[in-house]
Parts: sequence; C-alpha cells; structure tokens
Amino acid sequence: MATSPESSPEAPAVSHYFADVNGIRIHYATAGQGEALLLLHGWPFTWYTWRLVLPALTRHYTVIMPDLRGIGQTSRPATGYDSRTRAADAAGLLHHLGFEQACVMGHDLGVEIAFMTALAYPQLVRKLVLSEAIVGGLPGAETFLQNAPWWFGFHAVPDLPAAVITGHEARYLNWFYQHSTYQQRGIAAEARAEYVAAYTGTEALQGSFRHYQAFPQNRQQVVEALAHGQRLTCPTLAVCGNVVGEVLFQQLRPITDSLETHLLPECGHVVQEEQPEQLQRLLLDFLAED
Repeated sequence: MATSPESSPEAPAVSHYFADVNGIRIHYATAGQGEALLLLHGWPFTWYTWRLVLPALTRHYTVIMPDLRGIGQTSRPATGYDSRTRAADAAGLLHHLGFEQACVMGHDLGVEIAFMTALAYPQLVRKLVLSEAIVGGLPGAETFLQNAPWWFGFHAVPDLPAAVITGHEARYLNWFYQHSTYQQRGIAAEARAEYVAAYTGTEALQGSFRHYQAFPQNRQQVVEALAHGQRLTCPTLAVCGNVVGEVLFQQLRPITDSLETHLLPECGHVVQEEQPEQLQRLLLDFLAED
C-alpha cells in the first residue's frame, strides 16, 4: 500500500492508500480505529463526501472510504460495473485490509453495491446501512421510476454524455450539487470544487457513467438473487431524505429480517452533507446495538 500526505481540513487524521483488488487499483481513505466501517459513495461524489460524519465515527470505528470503480483515483476499467463485480471490489478491499467482518453503508450508487455485498457475502457484513437510492429489481422500484430522473437515461448512453459535458463539467455538476439538496441550499463550495476536479475530463466522466450503463444488469442480478431465496439477514438501517424517501423503506421491508427506517426532515438527497450530525447519531446508535 502506498500512502499520500493529503488530508482535508475537516478530517486531518485521514490517510490515503491504494490497494490492488479484484483486478483494479482502488484508492481509499481511512480514519479512526476499531471495527471496520466501509462507506460507499454515490454519483457525483468521491470518498470526500463522508468527511463531515468522521468526527464521531472515528472514535469507535476504522472508517474505510474508497473511490468507487471508475471514479476519483480508482482505476477506470471499461467493464465490471455490475453490482456483483463491485461487491467483489468492496469485499476484496476489506479482506485486503484484514477484516473478516464489517459494517457497510452505501449512499446513492453505493446502495446497489452495499446491498449486493450483504447478499453475496452475508458472513462479511455485520450491519448494513442504505441511504437515498432505490434498489433496481426489488418490487417498488417502478413507483420511483414512473418519474425517473432525466439523467438516468442520459448517463446510460455510451460515450455521448461525456462528449457533451467535457469542458463544461463545473456547470453540469454544480446543477446537481444545488438541485438535489433540500430547498436547493447546495453543498459547501470546497466540496463542489473537490468533486468537479475528480470528474473533469472525458475519461473521468466515462468511468462514472458506466455505473448507469450497468443498471439493467444490476436489476437482473437482484431478480436472480431473490429467485434463489436470498434476503438481507443482517440488521439493516435505511436512512433517507426527501428525494427517494420512503420508496426505499417499502422496497426493503419484505426482504429484510430486521429493518429500521428514518426519514430525515429538511434534508434532500445528500444526507451525509446536509444533515451530518443527525446521520452520525443514527449510525452510532444503530451500529452499537446488539
């Protein structure tokens, strides 16, 4: 593993490493000590989206925050964006670090990965937290997709969105950082700058959009898992704002053995940046339960 000295002002104890896992090179940040807590970001974010929840969590957990396949400083292969392969990325990173069990949280695109990790590696995931995304292939997804976000289809077109957006990354991405938050309050300027830098350039954009292009395959993998009787056996917490909201709760209830749900008031899509103190409290309470 190689380390870099960079750290953020909000989380000065963060260290950066690289690991060769599942055929790719994963960049990940770590902080704290104790039980492993793997945090999986969504689009258009990087590991940096978790910085505001670190103060409380790092007193109890070794927090592991990778850049997803194709995003940030992680490799950008042309393939492998289906949920099972990305779950193997997550499991492989935990095994690389010597952890036989971990708590796992996914936000946005990270929800698919966290969900599949818990299904495919039930002995690895002690507790699961899912935030602000639907799970394609689970009943109830159609409720949300009746008015699917316009960018789902746009990002799923190979090559075109990157060609159109290259050179205009800041203008495009800042629309999401504003409009996805409660009352369009937006997120911090330094965070926007961090993410725009990570998503700038045709190759960076293409790597991120491949996650959307894998949606049909991801849905099929979930359908197949349910057909084989798989379900979430670990305690699960679903935390949402007012974008996806209760749709995720309704999807999870029939296939979880133990489910807690929380809808955060005055919160949009980016729960970890809009309501970090509330999220920290929820995570600490839930993860500490026997």
